[in-house]
Amino acid sequence: MSELAPTAGPSAAPSDGRMGAAEFFELADLLDSLRERFDETPQWEFCEGFMAALICCRREIDPDDYLAVLLDCTDDGGSPFADPAQALRFTELWHRRWSEIVTDLEADVESLNDDRCYQPEVMDLRGLIAQLPEEERATLGNESVPSFAQIWAIGFMYAVENWPEEWALPRDKEAAALIDDALQALLDLTEDDTDPATVSMLGEDASPSVSKARVDAFGKAIWAVYDLHDVWASIGPRVEPIRKAPEPGRNDPCPCGSGKKYKKCHGAN
Repeated sequence: MSELAPTAGPSAAPSDGRMGAAEFFELADLLDSLRERFDETPQWEFCEGFMAALICCRREIDPDDYLAVLLDCTDDGGSPFADPAQALRFTELWHRRWSEIVTDLEADVESLNDDRCYQPEVMDLRGLIAQLPEEERATLGNESVPSFAQIWAIGFMYAVENWPEEWALPRDKEAAALIDDALQALLDLTEDDTDPATVSMLGEDASPSVSKARVDAFGKAIWAVYDLHDVWASIGPRVEPIRKAPEPGRNDPCPCGSGKKYKKCHGAN
């Protein structure tokens, strides 16, 4: 039995001052507003995965760089937001969630059911649709519905794909194996859940919409995020090797600027 507790999406307002349903729905509304003008604006679940990858990344990526990748809405490089107030509110909520994830990943947890554990904000869309009245479900037709946590994992891997040099495996074999296994766990979650649905993430009374294997894979992916965060923190940023300038030829001008040939100046010894 998986240790992961079922979750339907944004939690109700917590008592510890963390973000609750109202703030997550506000973020979703902000993205919906952008999507009215730029139809490729991602959903919040994608952003959540993208953010987690940035936090785990070996190097700190500049916000201007990663927001340009995440919200690539304009052709002229301008702001995707309708006005400065909208941009400010999105930034406030973004950094608040960022701080929460950092706190969670730095916590010493041994169980996914620990209240301090990182719990991605994901939606069981298949489960939610199954709860709709039959006539409303019929209007959706055969439209493909993402599997549980699939969009979160795709968002995570999107950040990895955009900064591949920061995810290149290190020389240390043990660290390289850990990183490789962790990324594979997240990559596996980008695939569709095709196993029989036996679990409901919406509560005991809801119809099953997620397979047991999917729940286990989600838990494995969360631990993978912890592993990536820890291993990159221990290795540190990449350090480019210092390349020694080639020694000038004996008849080349001496690099000291004396005007003499190298063989008659600093290369005379």
